[in-house]
Amino acid sequence: MIDFLSLKKINARHQDAMLAAYKRVLDSGWFILGEEVKTFEKDFANYCGTKYCLGVANGLDALILILEAYKELGIMKNGDEVIVPSNTYIASILAVSKAGLTPVLVEPDMNTYLINPQAIEAAITSKTRAILPVHLYGQLCDMAAINEIASKHGLQVIEDSAQSQGAMQLGKRSGNLGDASGFSFYPGKNLGALGDAGAITTNNDALFEVLKAWRNYGSHVKYQNLYQGINSRLYEVQAAMLGIKLQSLDADNQYRRDIAQYYMDNINNSHIVLPGTKGQAVHTDLNHVWHVFTVRTDNRDRFQDYLKQNGIQTVIHYPVPPHKQPAYREWEADSFPVSEQIHREIISLPISPVLTPGEYATVATIVNNYQP
Repeated sequence: MIDFLSLKKINARHQDAMLAAYKRVLDSGWFILGEEVKTFEKDFANYCGTKYCLGVANGLDALILILEAYKELGIMKNGDEVIVPSNTYIASILAVSKAGLTPVLVEPDMNTYLINPQAIEAAITSKTRAILPVHLYGQLCDMAAINEIASKHGLQVIEDSAQSQGAMQLGKRSGNLGDASGFSFYPGKNLGALGDAGAITTNNDALFEVLKAWRNYGSHVKYQNLYQGINSRLYEVQAAMLGIKLQSLDADNQYRRDIAQYYMDNINNSHIVLPGTKGQAVHTDLNHVWHVFTVRTDNRDRFQDYLKQNGIQTVIHYPVPPHKQPAYREWEADSFPVSEQIHREIISLPISPVLTPGEYATVATIVNNYQP
């Protein structure tokens, strides 16, 4: 079986360094907001090109904290609207709801699966306060267009960079393309921890000061609470693991790009739609980092069964669109036909830093031999 993603193999490459780092944390006797977190925050901020990085418990918390901090600064208030793509993973939308704000769904571009800037502009109302572009599947949204719209209407831009660690556009990395950004370091991400973990990046001094307190019970000084914050702190041991894996992130991302390019060049099956404009390659240079490689096909279940029978593991990102989830019953009657088609047809092929050339060549061959 060709694994979709082998975390065991990915982490085995760093095992000696990880064991040494774990011992270092254990010997220090300090497990929360210590030197490991400070070092990782500094290194990741430098990597992204931002002034600040704050380690938090997970990617969902990262987005919630950003929105809550904007409320503390008086830039947003309960009930204000945040524009979110309708085909994202539900966490992007949950963050808006959990912060007491109103998510407004807009359709993506069918070819890129990324939020459509034209749809953003059409959805702006007097209550809109922010745009939350999601760099889905490791591909970057059109940030020049999005930032132009935001500037025109006086809106904040909050990147959901959960799947795009290391991606570049406009000469800047993901996490430095808007006003603030939330990252997830869930184990399967391009930069993955050994459990849940996340981070926030920003260049905004005032936002950073509020966020620093909000992640720690609303406190800068122990037992002095400025805000009704939460407990969302990156653990020392996770920061140590992330610091090790950050060193190989660029090389890992380049290998992902190489695999993506191979798929683009070698998969030639009229029943399979490749990611990109009109089936052609979207940017496979530094713009995208290919967290997953998604294709579309009319009869996805049959295609997935065929691949499984031929020893290829796949994953569906994501089978049910957010507006059809029971959690958002109020949207059940709404129609988002582009998203619905994407969620109905999408399937992700194996791509990872430990996939061998023989394995991804086999994947391409077997995909080409598929007949519905």
